[in-house]
Amino acid sequence: MKHLRPILMAALLCALHSPAQAASNTPPTTPTEAVQAEQTPAQFLATLKQQHGTITLPSGIATLKLNDEFYYLDPKDTERLLTEGWGNPPGHKTLGMIIPKAVNPLTASGWGVIVSYKDDGHISDEDAAKIDYADLLKQMQAEDEEDNKARQKDGYAALHLLGWAEQPHYDETTHKMYWARELKSDDAKDSTLNYSIRVLGRKGVLELNAVAAMADLPTIKQELPKVIDFTNFTDGNLYTDYSPGTDKLASYGLAALVGGGLAAKAGLFAKIGIFLLAAKKFVIVGLVVIAGFVRKLFSRKSS
Repeated sequence: MKHLRPILMAALLCALHSPAQAASNTPPTTPTEAVQAEQTPAQFLATLKQQHGTITLPSGIATLKLNDEFYYLDPKDTERLLTEGWGNPPGHKTLGMIIPKAVNPLTASGWGVIVSYKDDGHISDEDAAKIDYADLLKQMQAEDEEDNKARQKDGYAALHLLGWAEQPHYDETTHKMYWARELKSDDAKDSTLNYSIRVLGRKGVLELNAVAAMADLPTIKQELPKVIDFTNFTDGNLYTDYSPGTDKLASYGLAALVGGGLAAKAGLFAKIGIFLLAAKKFVIVGLVVIAGFVRKLFSRKSS
């Protein structure tokens, strides 16, 4: 685990640049970058500021009344964990991240819940009982082909939706939507988990995306109810605070909320969220593949 991050960084650099390009285009390593490259996982985690208790999310849209089993990272530290810790591209717009204290997020069993918000308007839940989720799944799987063409063009392996890890269901009392997808990347041995929760509000939806391995589904199902219980909109932003005469109504309903992510209709972060799942599993399980790629590259260079 100590050498995981440097190996991943080397593999990514090798994949993006040929040796000749690296020599001519790569700027000299700064002292900060050198220190980061030499950090152990424990040293890196120590630089992240863990926050506890009641957290008011940026813009005051919602609060997290954390229990003693979780801590919160603000958007800046969340970005660092997603990029420096898990090796993902930069540019994520989040409200922060919720992480269990019991596990190290940099290990195979580590997981976290990324929090974000979409202000597309008030989402009507009138279609909740009418959605055919089996048909919706088929539509989403049919969209795999075009979605994967874009992924492969950007240099990523194809990612396939295998099915529901947990079929979508809506709680009319709390106005929260739940579903989980099982995904399989072409370059990963095991499938991965994308567990999503959407908390409907007055003017938008709070997005909770759990990042974990598929094998962690029992743990996620056991732990997420705790996260759901302590995550709520602030007064004035609740679903029941909606004012038809003055508030904007979203142009889509619950079906599009569930199905839109894979088709890139739910915004950039939805697609990034899916990539995170594949990338996190690739970092842990695909280490041998990365090492093999690096060996091949240097073998070619030597010959």
